This record gives sequence, structure tokens and C-alpha cells, in this order.
Amino acid sequence: MFQDVSVPALAGGAIRPRRKESFMSSVMMERAGMAMQGMSMPGMGAPMASPVTAMPGAMNWLMVPRCTLKMEKCTGGMKITCSCDDKMACGMVQNLCKMLAGGMCSCCVMMNGMMVCCCNLTMGMCKCDMTKDGVTIMCTSGDPKCCEMIQACCECMACMMDAGCTCCVMMNNTPVCCGCC
Repeated sequence: MFQDVSVPALAGGAIRPRRKESFMSSVMMERAGMAMQGMSMPGMGAPMASPVTAMPGAMNWLMVPRCTLKMEKCTGGMKITCSCDDKMACGMVQNLCKMLAGGMCSCCVMMNGMMVCCCNLTMGMCKCDMTKDGVTIMCTSGDPKCCEMIQACCECMACMMDAGCTCCVMMNNTPVCCGCC
């Protein structure tokens, strides 16, 4: 949308020419701002609550590929395998992992749409490898105590998924794949 903008006269009575400015009809918001109020820290990428930010905005929906997830312990940490039957979903998972590689990996386990457990795997390095039907994400650490924590998260999430929960794997807080075992 373009709008003519009048500019005040210069000193000495000279008139500035009119200029055109463009305004965005939509605003891109950081994903952290879409979280529940009080659940994020101001100054860490999320705005502070104010009358303006406390008002609900437009819904922010994202299509996430449905995959079969497998979580298993490995030497030094854990391995998450996301495999898709659909070629389109497989390509999307692989592209998301390529774009978001090197960031924080986290897993949210849900039952009936409610989060039961969230593991932020900040205690290790996470690396994505492409497979023919999806990706494998290896989260490992050289520190024995960090390795213990990663493997404890793996056990916990695998137990919940065996009981019927679903899991959403995220890289940099962006969902990469969701599914169950």
C-alpha cells in the first residue's frame, strides 16, 4: 500500500517534493511473542507484557510433517530418528533440518494436545544427518554428567511415547517433525 506523505517546508520557504512511502499490510512477529503470557523472559527475544502485547493477535499456524519417531540411547548421548512415508513430508523435514542446523534441539511430548514434558537438549551438541526417508538427530556430549542427562531425557521421552504420547521435535524453537513411535 503506498501513501503520499506531505513533508514540512524547508527553512527559507522552499517546499520539499512529496515522497511515497510504503507500509506493510502485515507484521512479522517473533515466535516467542506468540507464547503464553508470563512464560517467556523479557529481553530474551520476547516482548514484555503490556496492554498492546497482551491482546491476542492473529493465529500463527505452521504445517509440520508427521513422522514416525524413534528415540534411543547411543554412546555419548541419544539418537532421534524421524522417518516419513510421504516423499513431500520427508523433503520438508530434511530442508527444515538443513536450514536450522546448529541450533538448540528440543522435544515436547504431548498427550491429548497438552504438553507433558519438554526436554531442551542444551547439554550437548546436536547434529542432523539425512536418511533416505527422513533425518537422524544425534545429541551427544563428551562430559559424562551431560551424557547422563541426555540419556535420562531419552529414557523419559521414549517411555512416554511407548505409552501413547506424541512428540514434537524442534530446532531453534521451530517445529521440524511431529509424530509417535
